[in-house]
Amino acid sequence: MEKYSKIMGINFPRITLDRTIEILSNVIEEKRSKLFHVITVNPEITMAYQKDSYLRSIINEAGLITADGIGIVMVSRLRGCKLPERVTGYDTLLRLLSLGNHKKWSFYFLGADPITNNKISEVIGEKYPDLLILGRHHGFFSQHEEDQIVDEIAFLKPDILVVALGAPYAEKWIYTYKTKLNAKIAIGVGGSLDVISGKVKATPVIWKRLNLEWLFRLIQQPSRWKRQLILPRFLIRALFFRDRKNISSRK
Repeated sequence: MEKYSKIMGINFPRITLDRTIEILSNVIEEKRSKLFHVITVNPEITMAYQKDSYLRSIINEAGLITADGIGIVMVSRLRGCKLPERVTGYDTLLRLLSLGNHKKWSFYFLGADPITNNKISEVIGEKYPDLLILGRHHGFFSQHEEDQIVDEIAFLKPDILVVALGAPYAEKWIYTYKTKLNAKIAIGVGGSLDVISGKVKATPVIWKRLNLEWLFRLIQQPSRWKRQLILPRFLIRALFFRDRKNISSRK
């Protein structure tokens, strides 16, 4: 039984990246019929959770959520309900690709711009030759194309559906079609495909170790400054947020 830390109403399991991959591997091996929705929750999504009832339902019903952001980990420690580490969508995806290459899992990649989506197929195919890319489609599609995409994914039945449509749209898209997709696992990965394809520079390890990935991204993409303004708001609100129970567990 996993222990949980509640932050601003969201139950974050106290799990590491290793444990996350173990859980997801078990989901695939169990061959369950219901889609397992993984949501990597960052401060921006946590703040949106407070006002968006639809997003709240999606997160509350997710198969697994992870703490994607050092701010969430910091708050958990300050509030005495310590999370062991952050588990990002990018790191989770890299580990799934590596393990999937070993276990010959199948993937479908949805999202990013057309050039990046095409590049992803080449890059992943070269680096992970033993995993199976069943299909892919860029994220700029019409309603008619969307219906075709859903039908295609349902027909192909990938082990892992990777959705890079931006948060929280990706999470809402997965939730909307979760009964039709026939995938074992679906996960929103933000801009991870941009990084893997080489379109966006990967954060150097030293910046990650110093928990300054947000600053590196801001330097690389100054246009993100408006989004970064939510971080201090999150920290202040999260520290003084009153939960009925700061720490919870699920059986």
